[in-house]
Amino acid sequence: MGCSFSGLNALYDAVNGGGEVWINDNRFRILRQLGEGGFAFVFLVKEVVADGNSSLAKKKSINPSHISGPPYMPSLFIFLLQNRILILADRLSPPDDGTYAMKKVIIQTEEQLELVKQEIRVSSLFSHPSLLPLIDHAIIPVKVLTFDLDRSSLTNGFVDMWTIPEIFSYELVGQFGTQDGSRKHEAYLLFPVHLDGTLLDLAKIMQSKKETFLTITVLHIFRQLCDGLKHMHSFDPPYAHNDVKPGNVLITHRKGQPPIAILMDFGSARPARKEIRSRSEALQLQEWASEHCSAPFRAPELWDCPSHANIDERTDIWSLGCTLYGTSPFEHVLGESGGSLQLAVMNAQIKWPSEPNPPYPESLRQFVAWMLQPQPAVRPNIEDIIIHVDKLISKDSS
Repeated sequence: MGCSFSGLNALYDAVNGGGEVWINDNRFRILRQLGEGGFAFVFLVKEVVADGNSSLAKKKSINPSHISGPPYMPSLFIFLLQNRILILADRLSPPDDGTYAMKKVIIQTEEQLELVKQEIRVSSLFSHPSLLPLIDHAIIPVKVLTFDLDRSSLTNGFVDMWTIPEIFSYELVGQFGTQDGSRKHEAYLLFPVHLDGTLLDLAKIMQSKKETFLTITVLHIFRQLCDGLKHMHSFDPPYAHNDVKPGNVLITHRKGQPPIAILMDFGSARPARKEIRSRSEALQLQEWASEHCSAPFRAPELWDCPSHANIDERTDIWSLGCTLYGTSPFEHVLGESGGSLQLAVMNAQIKWPSEPNPPYPESLRQFVAWMLQPQPAVRPNIEDIIIHVDKLISKDSS
C-alpha cells in the first residue's frame, strides 16, 4: 500500500498538523511538525485505530521499553535528522497512547534513495531493547505539482487552495516564482518517542548545575550500550555502529532504578570488517568516515588508514571509550592555538580535568584509557569490555 497523505490537509500538515498519513496498513494523524533539517522533516504523529482493529504496538509486538514512558511526565522529543540530533521540548500523553515519531525524507537523487534504503535495511536487522527500533517504513514515488504564482492568484494575500487538485505530494515554489519539480521519492520512517533527552543533553544540564552522575549510574548506562553493541557485533558479518557518542544515546529515567539507555542513529552502520589493500582503498575509507563518523569520536584508523590494514568492529570500542569519558577527551584541542584534533586522536592525548577531588575513581579512568588504544590490534573487543564493566559494577555495589 505504501504511504499517502489525505486530501488538501497535506499542504498544511507541515505547519499546523491535522493531516493524515498512511504507512502501509496503518493510519496516523499528524499532530504537529517538530522540526526539519536537510531533506528531512520530523512530525509527531498519533495512530488512528478503527473500532475492532489492533494498534500498531500490538501488531508489531513493540518492546515496552520503546513505548511512550511514564504517565504525564514532561519530556523531550528526540529525533535524528540527516545524522544530526534534534531535541525539542514537548509533553507526551500517557504510555502506549499511540504516538510516534515520523521522519519524512525528500529524495531527489538516486544516491539519496540508496542511502535511505541502506538505513532501512540496516535498522531492520536489529532487535534489542538497547537499540532504537525502526517500527515501520515506506518509500513512495511522488507526483510533484509546482505553481507559477503571481499576485493575481492571491486572495487577500493567500493562495486559493480549493483550486489545487488532490495529489499525493506537492510543493509551493518560491514566493511568486517557478521551479521544475525534480524529486522522485519520499521516505517515511516510523520510530518510538522516548523521554528525557540524550545523554549529551542530560550531561550539559548537569554540568550547568555543577552536578555529576553517580559512578554506579554511569556504569549501568554504559553496560546497556555495551549490550546493544554486542548485539550488532555478533552478526555474521559483524556490524559497526560507526557513530557511538553521547548525542546518539537516548535516556529515560525510572524511579528507583537506573536510567534506560538506548543507542540510536543507524545511518552510518555498516558491516564492520574491511580489508584495505591499497592506498586508494585507504583514502576511500577515510573519505567515507569523514562524512559518516563524528570527528571527536572517530577511531585513529579511520583518520589515517594504512594502505594494508584490517578494519573491524573495534572502531566502536574507541567511540565507547570517548563516550564513557562523557564528551570526547580530544575536543579540548579545538580551543587551543595550533591544536589538531587528528593529532590528539592519533596520539591518544587524553586530557583529564584537573580537580582536587575527582568525581570518578581511578579505575574508571583506567577503563577509558584501556579502550582508547591507538593500535586497534591491542584494543579490547566488546566481550572484554562487558566482563570488565560487570566487575566494576560489582565492586561499586559492594
